[in-house]
Amino acid sequence: MGDAPQHLTADGYLGRYEAAAARDPAYGPALLAGWLRSEWRPLFAELRVRRPILRTPAFTLVTRYPDVTEVLRNGDVFTVDGYASRLDPALGGPVMLTRDGTPMNWREKGLMQVMLPPEDVPRVRELVARTAGRALDAAVPRGRIDAVGELFRPVCTAVCAEYFGFPVPDPAAPARWSRAIMTDVTANLTGDPEVHAASLAAGREMMDHLRGALDARRAGGAPGGAPGGASGGGDVFARMLGTVLPGTPAWDDERILVNVAGMLLGFLENAVGSMTHLVRQLLLRPEIHRAAVLAADEPDTAAFDGHVWEALRFDPFLKIITRVCVRDHVLAAGTPRATTVPAGTLVLAAVASAMFDETAVPEPGLFRPDRPPHTRLHFGHGPHACVGVHPGAAVITETVRRLLPRPGLRLLDPPDGVVARDRDVFPDRFWLGLGDESGSAR
Repeated sequence: MGDAPQHLTADGYLGRYEAAAARDPAYGPALLAGWLRSEWRPLFAELRVRRPILRTPAFTLVTRYPDVTEVLRNGDVFTVDGYASRLDPALGGPVMLTRDGTPMNWREKGLMQVMLPPEDVPRVRELVARTAGRALDAAVPRGRIDAVGELFRPVCTAVCAEYFGFPVPDPAAPARWSRAIMTDVTANLTGDPEVHAASLAAGREMMDHLRGALDARRAGGAPGGAPGGASGGGDVFARMLGTVLPGTPAWDDERILVNVAGMLLGFLENAVGSMTHLVRQLLLRPEIHRAAVLAADEPDTAAFDGHVWEALRFDPFLKIITRVCVRDHVLAAGTPRATTVPAGTLVLAAVASAMFDETAVPEPGLFRPDRPPHTRLHFGHGPHACVGVHPGAAVITETVRRLLPRPGLRLLDPPDGVVARDRDVFPDRFWLGLGDESGSAR
C-alpha cells in the first residue's frame, strides 16, 4: 500500500470535488481534470479506496484494475465510437481504430498484426541501436544531451522512415501532424473548433504527403524493398502495397494510406513520451539505475526490459483511455462498488491507477522488474490493445538500453533538467548530463 495517501481526511480530493460540484456542477469535473494532470497519483490512490467508480456530470472515472479492464475488454458496451468524429475526418476516411467488431475492424486489425510481427523485433532493435549509438556518441563531447530532440525523436523518426516506410518530409513534420490530430482526438473534451480545425489541416497535409509517396512507389517500383506480401522483406508500407485480399476490394490504396497514417499516430508521441517518463523514473532511483545497467549487458534482454516497464508503471505517458458507454451497464456487478453507468456516458479508464491497485498488483509501491505481464497496461487491454506492440516495445526498450549505461548519465538540476512540454503534454526537451560533473566526457 506504499501508494496510498497518508491521510484520508474528509476534505481530501473527493471532499473538495463534492464541495465544488455542489456550488457549481460544471466546476467539479473541471477541478478533477486539473488534478488528473498534476496530482494524478494521490488522487487515484484516494479514489481507489473511497470512490473507485466516480460519476460526474461530464464523465465517469474508473480507477480499480478489475473495473478498468472490464471497460477495455467489453467493446460492445464501452466503445471507441467517440473517436470517429475527430479521427475519421482528419484522415479522410473510416479508421480501423474507431470501430468495434465491424468487418473492417476485424480485417484490418488482423492484417496490421501480420504486418507488424514479433519476428521483426531483431531488425528493429538493430536499427534503434545504430541510430541511438550515433546520437549518443555525437553528444558525449558536449557532456549533455537533449534526450527528446537528439535521441528519442530521431530514433522514432528513423523507425518511421526505415521500418514503417513512412517518408519524412522534414524531421518536425511527423510530430506536428501527430500532436495536432491526437490533441483533438484525445484531449479536446470541450469540442474547441480551433483545435478541431488544426487537426483537419494537419491530417490533410499528412495524407496529401502520403498520397504523393504512394504514387512515387507505384511509379518507381515501390522503393523500400520488394513488397513480397506480409511475409516479404522491405518496410511495412511496401508489405502493405504488396498484399492482395482475394474476393474483396476493401484493401485499396486509401485503406493502405489510412493505416500507414494510423501507425504514425499510434507510435510517435507515445514512444517519445514514454521514454521521457521512464528514463526520469530510473534516474531518480540510483540503485535501480545501477541494476538496470547491469541487466543491459545480459544477452537475454528480458531482465532489462522488466526495468523499463516497471519504471513506466510509476509514471505512464498514457494515463487514461477513454470510451463511450452505449447502453446502461452495471460496472463491477456483484461487488460493493457496483455502479450503473448510463448510456451515453464518457468513461475514463485510468490505466495509471489500475497498475497501482493492490488487489491486482502486489505491493504496488515497490519497484519490482519481475512483475508478470498482466500488471502492465502500457499498450492497452482488450480488443483495442496496440497491434504493433512487439516492434513498438522493442523501440522503447532498446533505446533506453543504449542510453542508461553511458558513463555519467544523470538528471540535471532545474531549469535544465525540467522536461519542457508542448500543450503541457508532449515532451519537447529533456536535458541529461553525460560524463563527469564538469560536463566533459569520460
